[in-house]
Amino acid sequence: MRCFYVVLLLLILGCKEKKYHSEIKVKIPVNGYTAFFEILEFQKKMNQEFKDPETSPLPDRYRKNFEGLAFFKPDTNYRVIAKFVRTPEALPFMMPTTTDRESKKVTYGVAYFSLEEKQYELEVYQDQELILEKGYQDYLFLPFLDGTNGEETYAGGRYIDLRIPEGDSLTIDFNRAYNPYCAYNKKYSCPIVPTINALPIRVLAGVKAFMPTDK
Repeated sequence: MRCFYVVLLLLILGCKEKKYHSEIKVKIPVNGYTAFFEILEFQKKMNQEFKDPETSPLPDRYRKNFEGLAFFKPDTNYRVIAKFVRTPEALPFMMPTTTDRESKKVTYGVAYFSLEEKQYELEVYQDQELILEKGYQDYLFLPFLDGTNGEETYAGGRYIDLRIPEGDSLTIDFNRAYNPYCAYNKKYSCPIVPTINALPIRVLAGVKAFMPTDK
C-alpha cells in the first residue's frame, strides 16, 4: 500500500511538471505581450529622437523643456492584419504638401482590413524619390485621417511607416501613427493626406496632438 502511494505521488508530481513546461512554451500571439512591448519601445524611441537636437524637429524653445510626446495608451486592437492588393498599373503622381513643393508618389497597393468589426480600406504609397536612398528601397507610406483630427490629434492627419511585405498580407499598427514634422515646426514640408484615406472612425492609438511648452 505504501508503494502505491509513492507511485501515485510521483505520477501527480510528474503531471504538474509536464503541465508547467507546456504552459511556458506557449507562443505569445501577435496581439499579446510582444506587440504591447513593441509599442512601448516605439514610443520610447520617438521621445529619444525628439530630445536629441540632431534628430528633433522641435524648435529649440520647445525642445529645451521637452519631456515626452503625448500618446494614446497602447491598444493591440489597433494592430490589424490587412489584405494587401498591389496596384502595379498605377501611375506616379505629384502629391501636394504643406508648402509649394510636391512629392512624387505612386499608389503601391490598397490595404483592406477590419477595425471595430467594420471593413475599411486605405491606399498605401511609395515615394519615388525616397526609394533611391539606401535603406528605403522597400519603404511604404501610409497617411490617414480619422475622427480624432483637430481634437485629440493633429488636424492634418497622421502617418504610418511600412515596409513591402513578402506576401499578400500587411500588418498595420495604428499605435505607430505619428504626426508629420510640420505639426511641430512650420519649416518642414509635409505631404497632405489624400481625402480617400479618411477613416470614418476615431482611431484612439498612436501620437496625440503636440502641446508645446516654451516656458
